[in-house]
Amino acid sequence: MKKVYYIGLDVHKDNTQMAVMEMKSKEPVAVKVIDSDPLKVAKAILPYQREGKVRVAYEAGCMGYTLYRVLTEMKIDCQIIAPNKVFRGGNNEKIKTDKRDAVAIAWMLRRDEGAGIAVPDREDEAARDLLRCRGDMKDDLKRAKQRLLKFLLRHGHIYENTRYWTGKHRKWMKTLTFEMTLDKAVFEQYLYTIESIEERVARIDMQIQEIAQSPRYAQRVQRFRAFKGVDYIIALSLLCEIGDFKRFPTAAAFMSYLGLVPSEYSSGKKRKQGGITKTGNGHIRRLLTEAAWHYVRPARVSKRLAGRRVGTPETVISYADRALCRLHGKYVKLLFNGKSKQASVTAVARELSGFLWGVMTSVA
Repeated sequence: MKKVYYIGLDVHKDNTQMAVMEMKSKEPVAVKVIDSDPLKVAKAILPYQREGKVRVAYEAGCMGYTLYRVLTEMKIDCQIIAPNKVFRGGNNEKIKTDKRDAVAIAWMLRRDEGAGIAVPDREDEAARDLLRCRGDMKDDLKRAKQRLLKFLLRHGHIYENTRYWTGKHRKWMKTLTFEMTLDKAVFEQYLYTIESIEERVARIDMQIQEIAQSPRYAQRVQRFRAFKGVDYIIALSLLCEIGDFKRFPTAAAFMSYLGLVPSEYSSGKKRKQGGITKTGNGHIRRLLTEAAWHYVRPARVSKRLAGRRVGTPETVISYADRALCRLHGKYVKLLFNGKSKQASVTAVARELSGFLWGVMTSVA
């Protein structure tokens, strides 16, 4: 019978800590530091693969999936473990080292604990990076707008209306005058930065729409777009971030993955629930919360939504209509019971995630 080696890796930019366990060993049979170059890591693993079966794992982080792909291409069994699944020791054990982390991962493999995360293929990862790039630019745009508004406030230019960045607000800004030439130059630079970022975001939006309409994604994106509040950006983000929805056995498991379920501390007869856990994929959680705000309005199908549904199977449209009525009703009911708008929208986002999981797993 061939030996089985369990290899835990603690991967960093400069070096990688490797710990090797055997089936019956109580301590690692080998612990060493190697270069983080994927080929050098693979070279250090190959001797164990020649002697027997090898299972390798490392913690998800800033190093991405390059090492995983190199190892799998070399027929080495590798998986990536979510950081919150790696055992860090007891509360009294205030020691963290790369060696301990590598050994902990090797122990997890040996005990068959901690399933690996879903690794996207290169095309999904590239599309996901574009979507995240757009999100970063939207954050930059928000900060740039705040800087300009604060600058105008410091110089006594106060807009009377509370709705900013409308056509009327932009016309008002272009009528402003400044006593100092440098103040005018600062204003123009802030405004140019905002307009420049807006143009880049618009170009990325067009590129995202082209990707979503490609044969690879078009059919699945069309299903998502049948739901109110879900258009190309959210639909494509769901597909690229989540991948295979069937890896979640139930809608509740998907909700939990997104961190949209209530936290809980219960002991004995006492049961206390708090805010949502906010674990898992925060990017999708934020997008679904944005989509959930659309269900605040009455449950009607707008012309825009009807246009998006052209060519969508009737079973999907019927399912989306059920979601439309149920989610708006849930929002109204929660408000009537004294919940805040934010808490109610978060609850709607949780149920919306369940419907989106359902349309990809059970609706024909």
